[in-house]
Amino acid sequence: MKQIFHISFLGLTVAAMLTSATPVWGQIEEDPTQLLQLNTITTAVPFLMIAPDSRSGAMGDVGVALSPDANSMHWNPAKMAFSENEVEMSMSYAPWLRALVDDMNLAYVSSVRRLNKRQAYGVALRYFSLGNITFTDEVGTTIRDFQPAELSLDGGFSQKFSDKFSGGFSARFIHSNLTGGTSVQGADSRPGISVAADLSMYYVNDEADWGSKDGIFSLGMNMSNLGAKMSYTETTARDFIPSNLRLGAAYETILDDYNSLTFALDANKLLVPTQPVYDFDENGAQYIFSGRDPNVGVATGIVQSFYDAPGIVVEPTNGDDPYILEGSRWKEELREVNLGVGMEYNFADVFAFRSGYFYEHFSKGNRQFITLGAGVKYTVFTVDLSYLISTTQQNPLANTLRFSLRLQFSDLAEFAQDKE
Repeated sequence: MKQIFHISFLGLTVAAMLTSATPVWGQIEEDPTQLLQLNTITTAVPFLMIAPDSRSGAMGDVGVALSPDANSMHWNPAKMAFSENEVEMSMSYAPWLRALVDDMNLAYVSSVRRLNKRQAYGVALRYFSLGNITFTDEVGTTIRDFQPAELSLDGGFSQKFSDKFSGGFSARFIHSNLTGGTSVQGADSRPGISVAADLSMYYVNDEADWGSKDGIFSLGMNMSNLGAKMSYTETTARDFIPSNLRLGAAYETILDDYNSLTFALDANKLLVPTQPVYDFDENGAQYIFSGRDPNVGVATGIVQSFYDAPGIVVEPTNGDDPYILEGSRWKEELREVNLGVGMEYNFADVFAFRSGYFYEHFSKGNRQFITLGAGVKYTVFTVDLSYLISTTQQNPLANTLRFSLRLQFSDLAEFAQDKE
């Protein structure tokens, strides 16, 4: 049915930006190591994984260990306690997948406020519009037009445990309305609803000097979207939301009183089961030949995600029994880790230039791109812009733009007095 096609297309497009496939049997020829099988991990509400702001978006989607700002709620809530400003706010907007459609976009609003020298809290709202979609029946008759949309509402808290270390958590309400109640295969659909939490840590050392230059070294970890599965009908199986582990490091070297350079690295892994390879026994019953059963609970799925890759299944041409290529399971687990690297040049906290690179293995989605961007600050306002350049052909993310406006108030009363 076309309804099903439309719904699946929306989910897969936003999740991996490419269609996915379950691993299939391979015919071995001369080099079995060439039998890399496409096995992209897909989840519900993948919009939660999109980098919302232009600063990190210009640095290869890194952010877990960068200096704190109003977007810390997305990247690492633990950073909020180290904010240098009393209040920070951010508003971001990004037209999305413009290589495919012209009416999809992401909006993100967030705010961080320090309670005292050791505590801070934040709130954030993310709204993802998927444009207009036409639902039709089996013969192509139009049922209705609908504008699917998804949103999340976050609240978080951060606490310093020492002058160099902090922890944080956030709670998230998720609402995803992809069908507007349209009937799918005779079953009424409904909005998907879930709740999730983030657990994070942040370490910073502002005495990490390198030679004669002052330096700041930081580490970050964020386990995000740890929450209940989601379903859009009463009759279908529930899908995992994109639980994710993000680890990263950043180093800022102070060149002089006006110039500094920051280098950052993030590694991401979805804490979601990988699809196994199935086969049929002599009675025609399907069973798992390699990998693990993906129909498990959330906690089991998180643990299982570290060792459930099926690897490369080879079917020899000489009629021998199929087998799993030695070492391919471990290699596939490594291929599930996405890497982002970024650089930021800052001049007098007034102007910033940024660049980065994001890499995802082709068998896991093939998102590979270069990012560029800049930021300009005037009084309490900072305007950031980022631009994405794809390094692969036919990438729907190509030429993506993000715009952000940040406001930073060190002390509201002092700021008002200075203006007088």
